[in-house]
Amino acid sequence: MLISTNANSTHFQRQVASFVGDTPEWISEHWLSILIATGIAIGIVLLLHTLRSWGMRLCRNSEGGGTNWYTILGRTVARTGNFFILMTAIRLVVNYAQTPVLLDKTITFLFTVAAAFQAAIWVREVIFGLIEHRTRGDSPSESLASAVGIIRLLISIALFAIALVMVLSNVGVNVTGLIAGLGVGGIAIGLAAQGIFGDLIAALSILFDRPFRVGDNIKFDQTSGTVEGIGLKSTRVRSFDGEMHIISNRQLLDKELQNLTDRTRIRLPFKIGVAYETPPEKLERLPEIFRAIVEANGATAVRNGFTGFGASSIDYELIAEIHTGSWDVGHPTRDRILVGIVRKLAEEGISIPYPTQTSYTAAPDGRIIMPYPDVQPVVRMDKEEGER
Repeated sequence: MLISTNANSTHFQRQVASFVGDTPEWISEHWLSILIATGIAIGIVLLLHTLRSWGMRLCRNSEGGGTNWYTILGRTVARTGNFFILMTAIRLVVNYAQTPVLLDKTITFLFTVAAAFQAAIWVREVIFGLIEHRTRGDSPSESLASAVGIIRLLISIALFAIALVMVLSNVGVNVTGLIAGLGVGGIAIGLAAQGIFGDLIAALSILFDRPFRVGDNIKFDQTSGTVEGIGLKSTRVRSFDGEMHIISNRQLLDKELQNLTDRTRIRLPFKIGVAYETPPEKLERLPEIFRAIVEANGATAVRNGFTGFGASSIDYELIAEIHTGSWDVGHPTRDRILVGIVRKLAEEGISIPYPTQTSYTAAPDGRIIMPYPDVQPVVRMDKEEGER
């Protein structure tokens, strides 16, 4: 072990001595190329700084208008680091200056490090910009903001880990074992925190897919109410009766959910039964009568016709549609239509019968027996005749 350490130290000393000895000779022989390369490098640095300043101005001009593609581009360009700019300029002119082998390897290594981590920063800014662009206009709760913070942290760790692996691979380090270890560790962490990551992904799915937002009226299973908060693990829904329902985000995504806020129309069904004694000519006029009542109240009759013969009435179905999603308009409209139907049927002499049932009894010979005995006529007698 000691021999190996001494050998490495001796090799390093020889490289340093070679570099120190070759540098003056390289400068004296290629001084003109070095000056030209330096001038070109300075121009490249100024150009890249100008591009970065343009990105910063693009960000400032987009402030107040939300996150858009110009803002994302501006932020990405503005995050270009000085070390990357310097190493890029040097790397572009290093061949022209005909640098020594050791110096060329050093520049290549430093440029690889700068490029790998700069690419990670650019990709991170693009992803963060897409997240903000997708969630613009929302006012996420504190818990959901924490979820976004966690996902940003995970993205940063993943990107910089990839950059580190790329750098080590370019240096010559065998990263196969490192990648395998990171993969096994990631699987172990994922299995141990399966519930946490499941809730996190569900919260982010709600955030990005936007099936509902805070303030929307939704109907889920047997629960109907207003969304008051979207958290990292659960969503809080205030029912119309006043109770607070706390529902798991994963459960919300696994079942059918109705967003009542996005409703653009309401249908009002009416089941009507008219008496069998109604004359046929009046039955023929019912569709016209009901359509007039519906249209008089600002609605449209989308279903208006008989459905069949009921036990004690001729059944009729009327469905009125109003172009609004608010029940503040729907309920009064339904009441006016119902009252209008009752009033109009009364004017036409059409009755809405109660559910009735009549029983008949038959004698052994088939004659119908009334359910009550025959009533004898009442005979009035004078007082005097009664006394006699």
